[in-house]
Amino acid sequence: MTGKTLTDIRTLSKADLEHFFLLRGEKKFRAGQVYEWLWNKGCHSFREMTNLPATVRELLMDQFTFTAAIPVTQQKSADGTVKTGFRLHEGLMIEGVLIPAGNRETLCISSQAGCALGCIFCATGQNGFKRNLTAGEIFDQVTGMGDQQSRQHISNIVFMGMGEPFLNYENVLGAIEKITSPDGLGMSPQRITVSSVGIPKMIRRMTGENPKFHFALSLHAASDIKRSRIIPFNVKHPLGEVAEALAYYHKKTGKRFTIEYILFRNFNDSVSDAKDLALFCRSFPVKINIIEYNQVKGVALSRSDADRSRAFAGYLQSRNMVVNVRQSRGGDIDAACGQLAGKYMVDP
Repeated sequence: MTGKTLTDIRTLSKADLEHFFLLRGEKKFRAGQVYEWLWNKGCHSFREMTNLPATVRELLMDQFTFTAAIPVTQQKSADGTVKTGFRLHEGLMIEGVLIPAGNRETLCISSQAGCALGCIFCATGQNGFKRNLTAGEIFDQVTGMGDQQSRQHISNIVFMGMGEPFLNYENVLGAIEKITSPDGLGMSPQRITVSSVGIPKMIRRMTGENPKFHFALSLHAASDIKRSRIIPFNVKHPLGEVAEALAYYHKKTGKRFTIEYILFRNFNDSVSDAKDLALFCRSFPVKINIIEYNQVKGVALSRSDADRSRAFAGYLQSRNMVVNVRQSRGGDIDAACGQLAGKYMVDP
């Protein structure tokens, strides 16, 4: 035991790696080889870097650590949805979901192990918060859902899995940079959406950085009384604050954003609730995704019925609002976010 603390190699830039190799008398191009393994081929260990001499791999193992999210369990739905559980180095579990649509696929990934916000309808919130994911662990969910050929069919990546992305902002942005970089996976940022419960100061910070990715607000109720009952965070930052930040986002970027709205039976699914939503959206253009609820054990909320859902969407459409109704997927597996990981969640 040397007692030295090793640096996670995926926190280094390519320039850092070049400097590392040159200091040790190695060729500069070794940095490019390593970087490709890390951020293009998606390897999970130094031993996988087979085009490096054994001496170089041993050097890396001696100087760095490699903390990866490893896919260890998988559930497949009859509708083609695939949920993968990833094991973190200390034993924690996270999850990612691949949702097929024709010859394209949407990948839903996590930003935290657990979540501190405690939204009452969410299985992740029941697990509690464990820790933030590193940029590398977020990235692993993209490469861990299939080989390079299958990743070519991923049309969209959405940060709508476990955790609140804005509470792990730096690592989320770091992962997006690697996913979109020509030296990484080279995906367009226009194919990435970051979903948040709506933290006003973080919406403003994101706005100031002129993001290339899309933004979505997890709203689920457009009155403070109802939203505070299901999203405790709303008590501290009510809808008026969120709306001001959203108006600032639209004014500065000119972009339309998405509002996600899960319909719960006899709670937020009346025409009166739809009127509240239309009123909330009066200051900015939005797209509204109406989402069917996947039941979570121990939660009293349930999925809205078809007639109430149609009336809700119909009112919004009558107000010339852009509305998409998202059908539930993966109902025959642990479909709700956090359910699969919750089965295996352990304290580190």
